[in-house]
Amino acid sequence: MFSKIALASALALTAGSMASAKTMDWHAMLNAKQEVKAKKMEPKAMGEAMGTLDTDTGVLTWTVKWDHLSGPATMAHFHGPAKMGKNAGVQVNIGKISGTKSPAEGKTKIDAKQMKQLENGMWYVNIHTKENPGGEIRGQVKMGKAPM
Repeated sequence: MFSKIALASALALTAGSMASAKTMDWHAMLNAKQEVKAKKMEPKAMGEAMGTLDTDTGVLTWTVKWDHLSGPATMAHFHGPAKMGKNAGVQVNIGKISGTKSPAEGKTKIDAKQMKQLENGMWYVNIHTKENPGGEIRGQVKMGKAPM
């Protein structure tokens, strides 16, 4: 009888901890207009980023695609914390983890402070090129699925 009670308690604890874990979708539409002080704006340059954030483990996943840049991407990053129109430092080096070819897919673990910044829309995805070393296209991260 004791083992049945212990098993039921263990299952209840496991179910409770699984219920507190939350995987959140996020997305960003990248373009030159969102870039701050781009040297040469490519009007057709665009991109899209999307992924998930597991708030229990801190694992951030991404798929980032881009096209029509002035040349090959040289770097790709998540930057923050910053509101749209403001610049900030690198939080995650996408290029180092996933490379600089489109599409770039990867994952990493971020800390609780970074998770809050991301959830509050204070991160952006930035794709850099030789022509625009500070960034050619950029998109502010928004929580939720990308609009269709």
